[in-house]
Amino acid sequence: MTTNLFTRGNPKIEKGQKKGYLTYILHLAPHNLSGYQVCAMADGCQIPCLNLAGRGGMFKKGESSNIIQKARIRKTKQFFEIREWFMARIVKEIQNGIKYANKHNLIPVFRMNGTSDLPWEKFRVTVNGVEYRNIMEAFPQIQFYDYTKVYGRKVPSNYHLTFSRSANNELNVIKAIQAGYNIAVVFDNKKPMPETFMGLPVINGDETDLRFLDNTNSIVGLKAKGPAKKDYSGFVVR
Repeated sequence: MTTNLFTRGNPKIEKGQKKGYLTYILHLAPHNLSGYQVCAMADGCQIPCLNLAGRGGMFKKGESSNIIQKARIRKTKQFFEIREWFMARIVKEIQNGIKYANKHNLIPVFRMNGTSDLPWEKFRVTVNGVEYRNIMEAFPQIQFYDYTKVYGRKVPSNYHLTFSRSANNELNVIKAIQAGYNIAVVFDNKKPMPETFMGLPVINGDETDLRFLDNTNSIVGLKAKGPAKKDYSGFVVR
């Protein structure tokens, strides 16, 4: 039995439904946990990664993995080892997701990198016998969005990217701000978010996951979650 690649069961996603949107997220195994690298610019975010936040970090006593982690590793291997099947499955699930959302009077949106940072604009896909340069081009009426640490990506107009700050990418953060990106910054979960950071207003990114609705020229403030709560590497601003 094939399980779905996308998920939509997430408290933050449910908040987005109140605004009329239904988000589907693809979670892969981050960094090189699967044996394949999916985070080209990983630079200290491996330990505080959201991969182990929520149910993804709940393990039975004495165990170091769970159903969620195994599923993410399996999906990542499928992407690299049976790419044609994987992309066809992506297409089918997007088509089904659109139908489901429309049936429930919601706007479907898709986040391709829930726990990865792959350049989806570079992966070709075939829909009904027609080849497209990427999944966004195949579904131009659908909004896609992601966070990324890779500066300078050239993406379709229906693919919104928020640049992610980490402990060691300050120069690219500055470049991203100058290029008009919003910047995601993880703050200490025990303290109130600042009103400004790096000269820009801070908005609460935990209210919803709908980054494409954020005001431009903003810092997207996110409270530390999972292992990030104990991170003192500089990834979390304290």
